[in-house]
Amino acid sequence: MPVTLVVGSQWGDEGKAKIIDYLAQDADCVIRAQGGQNAGHTVVNEFGKFVFHGVPSGIFNPDAICIIGPGTVINPIDLLDEMEELEAKGISLSNLFISDAAHIVMPYHKEQEQLEENRLGGYKIGTTLRGIGPTYADKAARYGIRAGDLLDSHWLRKRNEIVSLIRGISSAAKREENLNLLDFYSDKLKNRIINTQKLVHSLIQQDKNILVEGQLGTMRDIDHGIYPYVTSSAPSAAGLCQGAGIPPTSVTSVIGVVKAYSTMVGAGPMVGELKDEDGRFLQEKGKEFGATTGRPRRCGWLDLVALRTSAIVNGFTGLAVTKLDVLEGLPEIKVCTQYQTTYFDGRGPQEEFVSTADQENAIPVYRTLKGWKKTELDCDCDDSKDWGAVDRYLQLIADTMDAPIEYVSTGPEREKTFKY
Repeated sequence: MPVTLVVGSQWGDEGKAKIIDYLAQDADCVIRAQGGQNAGHTVVNEFGKFVFHGVPSGIFNPDAICIIGPGTVINPIDLLDEMEELEAKGISLSNLFISDAAHIVMPYHKEQEQLEENRLGGYKIGTTLRGIGPTYADKAARYGIRAGDLLDSHWLRKRNEIVSLIRGISSAAKREENLNLLDFYSDKLKNRIINTQKLVHSLIQQDKNILVEGQLGTMRDIDHGIYPYVTSSAPSAAGLCQGAGIPPTSVTSVIGVVKAYSTMVGAGPMVGELKDEDGRFLQEKGKEFGATTGRPRRCGWLDLVALRTSAIVNGFTGLAVTKLDVLEGLPEIKVCTQYQTTYFDGRGPQEEFVSTADQENAIPVYRTLKGWKKTELDCDCDDSKDWGAVDRYLQLIADTMDAPIEYVSTGPEREKTFKY
């Protein structure tokens, strides 16, 4: 039962879509398990450059079934725009399906999120304002609208009335407006909405090759991340099983995607954030700007403390290290090995992840490593005297996370991904 989970090991933006696109060429099914249009997954291949917010990154394999899973939330307007762009490039969508259990993002969710962020002022979380959090909140409160609701007009009207009562939408015109929007969504998407649980179970029974795509990273996990500066779903391995409808016993491998340095978008503590020339170097060379918002990403050296925690939470069987090329040419490279917290509570350096409050005041403890001049990892090791520095860097990551490096990436294109 070859089921592979692809999980972000840091704060997101690790390059998961690139790894999915690479692995999907041999996949029978690719499932996007959680999240919504709040984070972009960038793929660069022979078809061009694409930023996905809902469509699974395996869509370029015409033989693979692509599923938007039950753990996701969907803004149909954005999804339809993505689908239109793909079809215009000649990409087949015949195998794209939506779980009937996925929840629908409505305009009032986006309005609510904007109001909440405005009220928080200087304490705001720094969300993408796509309505993802409020949609998940409605899901947990049991009055969300699911994709399957779009298939039954009588049931859909009942659900719309319940939501209107809960949200205090007293205007008959506004209620009708929301219902008309849902009817539009139904008309456009009803042929793709199915019981994916049954389909996925059948694929597992047939020993099909299944890839599960996570969104964001473990440090943004609602249970294990830097709460409250987290997403509203669980992008960890267990969360991907839940969001895809796959039993944990069917999982054969968990690939942790690690960017060769650290980045973060939005608010929250980032112990090793660099606000100096090194930080600007990483940001500019790595083109570190959010795929969804365009916001500049905060940059720092690789954080081994965060990676240790990610490894503990996810149980990685293998790793994929991306953006090694960004570090190319630096004479020295640093890694954060510990968080120094003695400044405020008398404890010594911590090698394990500490609370969000502790991180707000922690100071990074660095180890300095030799840099390298090039990252042509597909060449003969003997042809590059700098290979040893790259190899030692990768081995440090593998040792920290107690998992072997299986793939490395030295550029955004598919052909710049190699087996290690």
